[in-house]
Amino acid sequence: MCEHCTRREFLGTGAAGALIAAGTTWAHAWASQSPPPRTRGKSRICVVFTGSPVPTDRNWGADVTQIEAMKTRLAKAERDLGNVELVMGQSSSAQETAALLKKAGPEAPVLVSNVQNFALTRVVQPILDGSHPMVFFSLPASGHDWMYAPRWHNRGHRVTLLASSDYDELERALRLLRVIPMMKQTRIILFPPARGTAPAQSPDKVKERLGADVVAVEEDAFGEMISAAEEGAVRDEINSWTKNAKEIVEPNREDIRKAAQVSVALQNLMEREKADGLAVGTCMGWLPKGFPCLGFARLRDKGIPAACEGDMDSLLTMILFQYLIDRPGFQGNATFDTARNALWTAHCTAPLKMDGPEGAEAPYLLRGHSEVGGSGCVPEVQYRLGQAVTRAKMINLDTILASPGKIIEVPPKSVHGCRSQIVTEVRDAANMAANWSSVLETEDAMTLLHRVVFYGDHMDSVHHLARLMDMKVVEEG
Repeated sequence: MCEHCTRREFLGTGAAGALIAAGTTWAHAWASQSPPPRTRGKSRICVVFTGSPVPTDRNWGADVTQIEAMKTRLAKAERDLGNVELVMGQSSSAQETAALLKKAGPEAPVLVSNVQNFALTRVVQPILDGSHPMVFFSLPASGHDWMYAPRWHNRGHRVTLLASSDYDELERALRLLRVIPMMKQTRIILFPPARGTAPAQSPDKVKERLGADVVAVEEDAFGEMISAAEEGAVRDEINSWTKNAKEIVEPNREDIRKAAQVSVALQNLMEREKADGLAVGTCMGWLPKGFPCLGFARLRDKGIPAACEGDMDSLLTMILFQYLIDRPGFQGNATFDTARNALWTAHCTAPLKMDGPEGAEAPYLLRGHSEVGGSGCVPEVQYRLGQAVTRAKMINLDTILASPGKIIEVPPKSVHGCRSQIVTEVRDAANMAANWSSVLETEDAMTLLHRVVFYGDHMDSVHHLARLMDMKVVEEG
């Protein structure tokens, strides 16, 4: 246990020691069973237009012009996303639907669009019988079939409805559908112990429910990677962080060097393992070798989610949203100010590029870690005022906690709490605080406390994703 720790002390040294011992057992149990990295392919999605085009001046249905507009927009989305492959066709019978599904593959999710009144209801059965996740894109006046989508979902099918005239919704449909096959190709690196809800801590449960592999890494082996970090790469990392910082407050040169060396080693580890996510359960004990906080920020900015304190629920949440919106998340602790109807989120690591890998970096300071006497080097990121956000966390592999908000304050230099901080206006802070984590059956502080914040209002997409993945949504506040 880290001799400098403060927040963890309330857990008690006995509990902490038990966690570390359990983590060691976990690592030995799984290291020998680690699956090899997989070759990633594009996520194949079956696109089905049901029925035949109708004349432009009569009947309920879509005409040729609308169908061509949909195909053009889908082709653009396929190019822009880069990691989906569309198997597209028309179906006027259950047999034709089955043939398209066979071509796409037995696990391919499905995007359907009805172009003739009641055509979908006549041809949909193979999709439902095969348990394919399905998004139904329904143009206005394209038929009455849209009203069956909620009924199919209520019967246990993974179906959701996008009823809209906006062709850009077709790209959102592909983003939603690709999450499931992408999760099945996901490889997660864990420095034990894992934390969070019991199902999220179990590699078997994660594999069974989401398809992702969780691979344990021994800290001793990683220590060798830190020592082997190439000097030039470390120097570049130091220069990048120091040159772009608004201010360097507590860290000295050695603090920055250690943190940069760990950052380079973490990037090398993820590249070597061909991994898509990282959780470190022992980060509070890393001060002697350098905190991983700069490395976490760098990985998230590159589209590789990384979670503090071994929080597998937060990590899996970040991975889901990364696949959905191509944006990183800010994992943090919560604290309320009901006088301002506000919720704070704070942590000592945070991504700089909340708009995604191609976005601009947020301003930041370099600070010492707030809970170890100002030692080490971590980023204090200053996020965008007025920005709409979504706060979320998947728990127990079957429920998504979610709430919207807006950033109303970012301190110029944090004092209390962890370094990176945002204050967000929420719907009802008093109600939110009174019912915080009430659906969780645990007393573990980190599991109760953590949420992940993403730029943008994605509440609607959260509900769509939950329907496709057979999950529940609990809106907080």
